[in-house]
Order: sequence, then C-alpha cells, then structure tokens
Amino acid sequence: MAKRRGLLQTILRFVYKMRMRSHHIIPVSDASFVKMMFYRDMGYRLNLENPRTFNEKLQWLKVYNHRPEYTAMVDKAAAKEYVASIIGAEHIIPTLGLWERFEDIDFDALPEKFVLKTTHDSKSVVICTDRKSFDKEAARKLLTASLSRSYYLMYREWPYKNIRPRIIAEEYMVDESGTELKDYKFSCYNGVATDVMLCYDRSSGDTKFYFFDPEWNLLRYNRRGKEAPEGFTVPKPKNMDQMFQIAARLSEGIPYLRVDLYNINGHIYFGELTFFPRSGCDSNLLRETDLLFGSRIKLPEEKVI
Repeated sequence: MAKRRGLLQTILRFVYKMRMRSHHIIPVSDASFVKMMFYRDMGYRLNLENPRTFNEKLQWLKVYNHRPEYTAMVDKAAAKEYVASIIGAEHIIPTLGLWERFEDIDFDALPEKFVLKTTHDSKSVVICTDRKSFDKEAARKLLTASLSRSYYLMYREWPYKNIRPRIIAEEYMVDESGTELKDYKFSCYNGVATDVMLCYDRSSGDTKFYFFDPEWNLLRYNRRGKEAPEGFTVPKPKNMDQMFQIAARLSEGIPYLRVDLYNINGHIYFGELTFFPRSGCDSNLLRETDLLFGSRIKLPEEKVI
C-alpha cells in the first residue's frame, strides 16, 4: 500500500510540474487528476461513484457540475456585478481599477492605501498601506506570475477554466480592530446557511478558525474548536442574522457554496464565493465533520459537463 501510494505521489508531482509549465490541458482527465490529488492529500481513495464525505462530494461537483454561471461567480471582478444584482451594490467593496498587465497600472492614480489581486487566482494578493514605501517590484513578480497561471489546471476547479486573467485594485479596508479584516465564511447548501467559520489574527502567523451556528454557539467542527475550553466564545458582530440571510440568498439553487463576507461596524461587505474550500482536500476537518457536511450536500441528479 505504501509503495503504491508513493508511486501515485510521484505521478502527481510530475503532473503538477507539467501543468505549471503549460497553459494547455495535459493528457489526464479531470476525474483521474482529482483522484490522484485526493489520495495524496487525504490518504484514502476518492469514490466518485458513491461519494459520502464533504471532500468527496466537492470532487464530484468539480468533475460533473459545470454550470456556466459559475465562471462569473468566481471571477473577482465579474462576481461583484453578480452579487450586487442580488443583494445590492452597497455591499460591494469599491473597485479602483482593472488591468490586463501589471505595467498598465497607474499607481499615481491610486490612493495611499489599496489592495491588488488577480481576478482568476487564489491568494495572489498584495496589500499596500503606504504608497511611498510600496515594493512595486515584489508586487510585479507576484502578480505577473499569477497572471500566467491556470488555476483550473492546478486543481481542476472548472469554474476557473474560462476566466480572463486580470489585476483588480480595491479600496483598503479594516474593521473595528484597525489592523485587519476578519473573514466570515458561511457554509451554504442550496439556500440554507448552516454555520459560519470566523477567521482572524492572520497577521499573527497563527490564524484562528472557529465555527459558530446562527445563534452564535461554538461548533466543534475542527481541531481548534474541539480543543477550545468549555464556554469559549468571541464577541458576536452586529447584524449577524442579516449576514446569514445574505449568504443563504447567494447560494440558492447551488448544492454547496461558501460565501465569504466582512463586517465593518455592522456594515456587511461581500468578499468572495468559493465552490471548493481547500480544493476539496481539507484535512483540517474532523472525520465526523467531513461526514456531517457531506450529508448536507444533495448532489444533482443529472451531470452537467
């Protein structure tokens, strides 16, 4: 078993190298690719014929649920228009610019503080808190490298396949802490938001992740939550009920969607929409949580590919 797993890991490393060097689809089907990736990251075989866990069902949705509207929903520019049409433009963080290349950015037209990110990727984010000391060269390298990557080829997340790579600039925003913007990540199943994962203290190097239900009770869904002392909580933000409602509306008709929102002194802002958290290979979830979340996903009866 260990020898076979080692062989699969070797094959997958080769596949990863190939996909990083090319913008073309390598000769490995999406189903074969996600099976190899899943086995490497999760340690057990992916069952696409009868998926049970949350992570397994996300892989099924990757391969068999290719609805065209999903592309706009994950495009960081187009998603703003999509979301605004449903919940209103007052929940959208203002856009400062949109460019095809880093060299086209007019930094003199940007404010002292801003955020740059690519529209088609994940985690390619540059935060500027002082334009005078901003390291443009480091930003150029990061964002230009991101523009050349295909997030679809990296993880076979179909919604990213046809996004046009661009760089978007947004207003720099912080919450009441004055130093960060807490993430509120809502788990939604076809119009029902069951819980929210609060993420904070990112700058500390020890990001905190805690799950809460709509009544703001701690849910012991991950290791950190399970190890939290009895009675542990954090302050409940203003308008949390409205945040759950917004997340639910954005997920209507979709088997699973994670809706990321921000809350700044009670004003709710849209963050992003995610179909596959950790690309469907989240080993941080407890086994019982993986099964619980999986039971909530009702897979479509018909495949859309």
